[in-house]
Amino acid sequence: METNPPDKARAATRNHFSSNDQLPSLTALRGVAALWVVVYHYSVQCFPTLDVTDYTHFFHKGYLAVDMFFMLSGFVLTHVYHRKFLGDVNGNYRGFVIARIARIYPLHVLVLILFVATAVAASWSGDFSIRSLEKIPLQGSESVAAFFANIFLVQGLNAGKLSWNYPSWSISVEFMAYLLFPFILPLIWRASASAKWALAILLVGLLGLFAYIAQDNFDQWDGPIALLRCFPEFLIGTLLYCAFRSAPSGIGIERDGSVFGILLVTLALLHFGASDLLVTFLFALLILASVRNAGRFAEWANMRALVWLGDISYSIYLIHSFIQCLAMKLLARFGIYKLADLSPYKSLAFMAPMLVLCLIAAHLSYFCFEVPSRRYVRDILGGKPSPKSKGLGLAQTRTA
Repeated sequence: METNPPDKARAATRNHFSSNDQLPSLTALRGVAALWVVVYHYSVQCFPTLDVTDYTHFFHKGYLAVDMFFMLSGFVLTHVYHRKFLGDVNGNYRGFVIARIARIYPLHVLVLILFVATAVAASWSGDFSIRSLEKIPLQGSESVAAFFANIFLVQGLNAGKLSWNYPSWSISVEFMAYLLFPFILPLIWRASASAKWALAILLVGLLGLFAYIAQDNFDQWDGPIALLRCFPEFLIGTLLYCAFRSAPSGIGIERDGSVFGILLVTLALLHFGASDLLVTFLFALLILASVRNAGRFAEWANMRALVWLGDISYSIYLIHSFIQCLAMKLLARFGIYKLADLSPYKSLAFMAPMLVLCLIAAHLSYFCFEVPSRRYVRDILGGKPSPKSKGLGLAQTRTA
């Protein structure tokens, strides 16, 4: 998103109620969320001895960052495109899809190619023959079928068997939400207040159904159930933006006390391992309170380090599993296979450089590949960027 230096945070936040050109504080949220996902995967899933669930559930709940991403995406895309789609959906649909492809596709394909190249290199027998490729199976998570599923962004429908890069399941299901979004947005935007409340109740009910099916474990990414996780949260983000635009100022949610209070309650619930459904609803409040804040929280959220983290968050999200893959192969080369047998100190000694390397790779990816490739794809496909779209959107984040 557009970045405001700390000393301009209050002024920018006051102005956005009239100009709506900027959404302060959301960049920091998506950056911290992306880092949360990485720490969850690197610690809880990769090095089991770093699982501190006996002391806090915070790290174990890192998969919930994806739920925040889905809401942020719906919120920000509504902000960027509501005027366009209120005017002419059909006329602007192609440009919207091109913009979404330009944003998420190049890096997704690059990381996919890196995974495939690594698999081919691992089976390389010393000559550049087709036999190296023949060792890649036709079916499975690292297969020819999975490769083409990723190329067409449908791997999220069966991610357990179709994902070379396992976090990319959320890119897939969110892209499906993108395809429907331009037709749904005008209906929501023009709906009466009572109709919006009815839709909110319906979406909450759908999330409740998802929570019931998943037994309140939102870490569901394999199969069509992922759509039931993504779609309601994405549309809740749209409703949150409607509330942001229509709610009068001075209701209290924008005050520092409210924002920090919601944040502390959210952290406390995560620490004690509270209901995933409840935490997800608090994310919605946190997003709304953060974007309306014009005080200390906005200044904190616009710190240079947090803005940088938010800018590179999509790269962090997509690249971190490739760093993990390389690290596991490197450890195996040194005869370290049973990571559960490592001491916490050794696990931390291995995880720390992985995290640093992930941030460095994401930084280079963002500035050297993400931004240039986005412009290139737009130019090739003929899409014209929205003047507001710089740095906005979960599509610019991603997501566990």
